[in-house]
Amino acid sequence: MTSTHRAALIDGKSIAVKMRAEIAQEAGALAAEGWQPRLVSISVGDTAAAELYVRNQQRSAESAGVQFEARNYDASISMEQLVGVLQGLNADPRVNGIIIQRPLPDHIPVKALQKAVHPLKDVEGMHPASIGNIVYNDLALGPCTAVAAVEILKTLPLTLEGLDVTVIGHSEIVGKPIAFLLMGLGATVTVCHHMTRSVAMHSRASDAVFVAVGKPGLVTGDMLKPGAALIDIGINRVDTPDGPRTVGDADFQSCAEVAGWITPVPGGVGPVTVAILMQNAVLATRLQKEHYAAQYANTEV
Repeated sequence: MTSTHRAALIDGKSIAVKMRAEIAQEAGALAAEGWQPRLVSISVGDTAAAELYVRNQQRSAESAGVQFEARNYDASISMEQLVGVLQGLNADPRVNGIIIQRPLPDHIPVKALQKAVHPLKDVEGMHPASIGNIVYNDLALGPCTAVAAVEILKTLPLTLEGLDVTVIGHSEIVGKPIAFLLMGLGATVTVCHHMTRSVAMHSRASDAVFVAVGKPGLVTGDMLKPGAALIDIGINRVDTPDGPRTVGDADFQSCAEVAGWITPVPGGVGPVTVAILMQNAVLATRLQKEHYAAQYANTEV
């Protein structure tokens, strides 16, 4: 007997369109006050891998009223030179956000570069200060993918207080921040990783499962509680008889037969992540405007 149940597909694109319309209003208001939100994207060396992301970001920025400039530097640029470039952007009041595209050449450690971005311009939410703030439930500029994944869960008719959630994957920029964000919303969170004895035991007991590991087909339908929400953050390129395809970390077919809601890959978390990047750009602009106003306020009576 085959199951006729199919999970409701979570449409990340339509969530992102709605978000961008709201962001564009806010960006317009800031521009009218002389603070046009502006992002600068930095890529180094061969840009083929990052090109798609940059194009998506550029398109999304344009529809959200955010100016976008893509800069590419030669692979031979030294770490010192690149830090110098970032310091220049940090000091430039016309630049409100800096994005560092990955991958980077081996001689440029991504963490050191992220530290060189001023926290007020860290629209990706990757600076150690931005990540650390999440522990304090201060969500000013959170890491985009983690915030996007949690935003998607918020669109579902589930009460987050007391919700049992399993997060599979504990990376610094996705898994861990998701766990902290969910705890801040009152969920009960289990975090699984490669040393977890039985991931299925935890995921089967959960009302929502997030997966961000980078292994296609890792989560299968028998690992889910019937009716649970599955937020798939994985992006993997796999070869199929019909050519290369992009898939997530979940085996979509078997999971869709058990889950209540599921994010497709592509078209799920991805578009919302880019929308959060724009939301962060506008928020960063507002924070900088307030920072400048406080710094240069007329103190004379």
